[in-house]
Amino acid sequence: QVQLVESGGGLVQAGGSLRLSCAASGRAFGNYAMAWFRQAPGKEREFVAAITWSGGTTDYTDSVKGRFTISRDNAKNTVYLQMNSLKPEDTAVYYCATDRRAYAYGLGTTQYMYDYWGQGTQVTVSS
Repeated sequence: QVQLVESGGGLVQAGGSLRLSCAASGRAFGNYAMAWFRQAPGKEREFVAAITWSGGTTDYTDSVKGRFTISRDNAKNTVYLQMNSLKPEDTAVYYCATDRRAYAYGLGTTQYMYDYWGQGTQVTVSS
């Protein structure tokens, strides 16, 4: 059984930083791309960032480019999201997810390309 457990969320002032972690188990972690999505109150879940199985390629939604960095440590079965220069509009529940496809070349930006999800971690940015 695949399990994804996020941690690292919290309350931070605008301009601050947080580092989210997502620990995976139950699947050969290093074979699959990973992604972060987020969902703000009253809004649909949206793509934030993704990283290939090797860690060699990343992708970000435009609103976080230059501020967020996704990375992974396959030895620790963990994916990270470093969030800097946080803004109130970054407030959301953040979810990590694992790609359906092993050794995929491309990165998916829609939630339907990911089959396992964590429970989410709340990030709140105050102004």
